[in-house]
Amino acid sequence: MLLWLVGVPFVTYLAVLALLYVFQRQLLYFPDRSHPDLAAVAALGVSEVALQTADGLSLLSWYLPPRDGRPVILYFHGNGGNIAYRADRLARFARDGFGVLMLEYRGYGGNPGSPSEAGLYADAEAAIDFLRQQGFAVGRLVLYGESLGSAVAVQVAAGTPVAALILESPFTSIAAVAQHHYPYVPAMLMVWDRFDALSRIGQVAAPILVLQGGRDPVVPARFGRTLFEAAPEPKELWDAPDGGHEDLAHFGALDAVVDFIERRVR
Repeated sequence: MLLWLVGVPFVTYLAVLALLYVFQRQLLYFPDRSHPDLAAVAALGVSEVALQTADGLSLLSWYLPPRDGRPVILYFHGNGGNIAYRADRLARFARDGFGVLMLEYRGYGGNPGSPSEAGLYADAEAAIDFLRQQGFAVGRLVLYGESLGSAVAVQVAAGTPVAALILESPFTSIAAVAQHHYPYVPAMLMVWDRFDALSRIGQVAAPILVLQGGRDPVVPARFGRTLFEAAPEPKELWDAPDGGHEDLAHFGALDAVVDFIERRVR
């Protein structure tokens, strides 16, 4: 009886661990695989472009050229939806004359492939290559990372001399956030796609703006603050005490972004 009382919960626990381990990418990536509808931004001059990755994928993305020598924002979105979900953001940046390359990841927005950490980094490199082919200097490039995309932006900025880095709802690493949400399993040891931004942020040689919400239930503010504290100067922290994970724009975050770029990118 004692063996049964101990054995059944233990086996159940191991089964839960196995399920979390095997299906972890389904718990991390939530792509909308439908083709993004360009109608909402086409009148702004946004067009569909194809980015070629080093491993042979062609990624549909959106591109808006800058006006009058203005900077270009390379936008890395979060783990859910697709680029069409961020059309209002693109429109906001277009209003100020900024160029925008809104990268669509593999496995999202009708693109081939499946998302992974290595895959998203390869997608980011394809975006940088595209901008270089357009004759755009990376020294005038602003990287914008939203949630999961913040780790992709840090990875790029750590190895590329960009003009500025903007991180919205960022984290130290996916492993740390997973451990927070699954405190009763060894999540830190189980995660494949670690997105360890904390280990790379110190290598960024560009002004940094961190945007975070004080009531973020997905990535609690302490993760963003830890990343901010580890980041080199110059850096700025913008905080919305009542903000959550996906609503920072409602509290003025995009206005703060535009102001930051105007001050920091010459």
